[in-house]
Amino acid sequence: MEVIRPGRPLWAQGEAASPRFALLGVPFDGTASFNPGSREGPLAIRSATHGLEDYSPAQGRAVPEGYLEDLGDLELSFGNPQAMLRRTEAAVQEIAAKGRIPFLLGGEHLVTLGALRALRRQGEFALVQLDAHADLRDAYLGESLSHASVVYHAQELLGAERVLQFGIRSGSEEELRRASFLREQWGPAAGHDALARIGDLPIYLTIDIDVADPAFAPGTGTPEPGGWTSREVLEAVRLFGGRRLVGVDIVEVLPSRDPAGITALLAAKCLREILIAQRGRDGDVL
Repeated sequence: MEVIRPGRPLWAQGEAASPRFALLGVPFDGTASFNPGSREGPLAIRSATHGLEDYSPAQGRAVPEGYLEDLGDLELSFGNPQAMLRRTEAAVQEIAAKGRIPFLLGGEHLVTLGALRALRRQGEFALVQLDAHADLRDAYLGESLSHASVVYHAQELLGAERVLQFGIRSGSEEELRRASFLREQWGPAAGHDALARIGDLPIYLTIDIDVADPAFAPGTGTPEPGGWTSREVLEAVRLFGGRRLVGVDIVEVLPSRDPAGITALLAAKCLREILIAQRGRDGDVL
């Protein structure tokens, strides 16, 4: 895959023969409908990791050295969603073929679809979406491929019953009728209910940072008031991050709208907590 290599995150500094996760930036915001700029998200999230410890007091563990390999950012042309999806799909397929878990940093939410297409060839899984927006439009502003339609396409690919949506507080009436499992507020009971619905299926976890209230994550393309606290976001990712994952992404971080950098910092902490939750699932022998 053709990539550019910005500064690596703190937890990808060590070397390992067979890392568990492969980090890949997908700096694309060609269908942004309100505020563009999420293509700068991957670099901002990587940079924010250097303000965090590798140890999580909440989990009592640290990210193991060599657990994460940073592959860099895909080289993409602006405004061509089909080309972005093809390149993302090919890159994720290459990562999965090596037995690694792809961890994508967006970019806008449409990047998720490329990963889902690649991983669906490997087997069945469920999609867990943490997001303020349903993203269930069949088209938006005349475009069928849009950050506002990514979950519509995911339902077609995986089946609506395997798409679990949390944090949703914005969507058209038609979109919300399409939802199979949708919760606005977070709580452990809702999370465990979702896990019971999908049984032992592995999970692809997609985190749109606007699931958090703009007070905690102002740097995003379409902020939506009434969202989760940063604590609730972290509790959620620890729960789902402890399940068997086929892939993860964090999308819609827009650094230019957040000069204090707290949005990227929350995204970086989500990255850390997911890695550590998976380490706990894998055990201490890697």
